[in-house]
Amino acid sequence: MSDTDASPPTAPAAPTPAGAPPAPRPPGGAPVIAPGPHAETEGLIVKELKKIYDPEIPMNIVDLGLIYGFEWGASDDLVLHMTLTAPGCPVAGILADEIKAAVEKVPKVAKATVDYIWDPPWTPERMSDFAKRQFGYL
Repeated sequence: MSDTDASPPTAPAAPTPAGAPPAPRPPGGAPVIAPGPHAETEGLIVKELKKIYDPEIPMNIVDLGLIYGFEWGASDDLVLHMTLTAPGCPVAGILADEIKAAVEKVPKVAKATVDYIWDPPWTPERMSDFAKRQFGYL
């Protein structure tokens, strides 16, 4: 099994105040998927997101470490919290549309919204080991 086929890591569920975005995940690629009613769906979302590549960097957005986490609302609505490699990225809108369409193809996702987060900022340390090896960081 290659690093890109690996299942996303799981962690104990942490309480998140209502309406607050999840805490950004630690560095290292895919977001942590907490056990719970949406764990399987989040795993499917991560698989879809691995098909989307940063238009300026030849790597998928999951292994680049751009996905911070998921926030579920009523009626299976999802807010995907993510960042970009730079706040001034000229393809932010186009990329958000592509991500939204991919996530909404996943069963049990009624509606998806992409929320760009700039704090903490993206750094190469956020990449998966697979991406780090591809770019010579490991």
